[in-house]
Amino acid sequence: MPGATGVPPTTGVPGTCGGPTAAGAPGASGVPTAADVPTGSATPPLTWLYVPGDRPRTVVKALGAGADVVVVDLEDAVAPDRKEYARAATAELLGEPQPVPVHVRVNDLDGPLAAADLAAVAALPGVSGLRLPKVTSPAQIVRVAERTAPVGGGVPALYALLESALGVELAHAIATAHPALRGIALGEADLRADLGVRDDAGLDWPRSRVVVAARAAGLAPPPQSVHPDTRDLVGLAASCARGRALGFLGRAAIHPRQLPVIERAYLPTQEEIEQAETVVAAAAAEQGAQALADGRFVDEAVVVAARRTLSLAHRR
Repeated sequence: MPGATGVPPTTGVPGTCGGPTAAGAPGASGVPTAADVPTGSATPPLTWLYVPGDRPRTVVKALGAGADVVVVDLEDAVAPDRKEYARAATAELLGEPQPVPVHVRVNDLDGPLAAADLAAVAALPGVSGLRLPKVTSPAQIVRVAERTAPVGGGVPALYALLESALGVELAHAIATAHPALRGIALGEADLRADLGVRDDAGLDWPRSRVVVAARAAGLAPPPQSVHPDTRDLVGLAASCARGRALGFLGRAAIHPRQLPVIERAYLPTQEEIEQAETVVAAAAAEQGAQALADGRFVDEAVVVAARRTLSLAHRR
């Protein structure tokens, strides 16, 4: 999870890859390409940029940094004596709609600050979701949903962060606790401390567990937790490749320079796009399971995966 240092100023921020490509017509060959697969709001975000809530100017800069979601942090990135200011500044800034989705991470749900955080930000026009730290039970999700539900309206989108052994153990129960729960993810800094883990290998099982729990609950694949070294872009890319192999989709970031690295790592390669196009074309030409000329076996599950690849390709 992002530490107390938060996000450095975003001056000179490199942009990310562009938005979705407009869908076009199939080529003269009639073979579907990436441009023929519909996009839409169903495509999950790939980048989530954390920003300290007590730095409103930095938050404003972050809104233009190219992240799919900006997460204003009232928890770990804010010092104790700045908590009230962070809440007030965030409420003022998000009192109107923002150009990109903005989530707010509130303080520990079992602590003394969460109730005031929720009351201040849950219903703001500029808030698209609430990120709930240190979740350890489904009951916490239900309580937040009930507390934040406006009269006659819906509950804001909730996202649970699992940061302890207990949270990971109850991942599926948490993921299915309430319809307002839209996603789960790991908070790996706290989880490492709880488990006494010294290297990444010790987190392989919790990472796989949260991926499986999310998908079993019908949620989008979870994003990876942050890579804490903002200058280690090579290590970040390698870590993203490992996360993608485990089933994660996208990643949280604590500096804008990490955004294009994350996006490149999670976007399909040209070879993957071409393979997916071949699969989709074969499925369109002949229904049912079949073997391609290159020996690959294609069934419905393979076609679904290929369409997902082509949908992501629109983000290039």
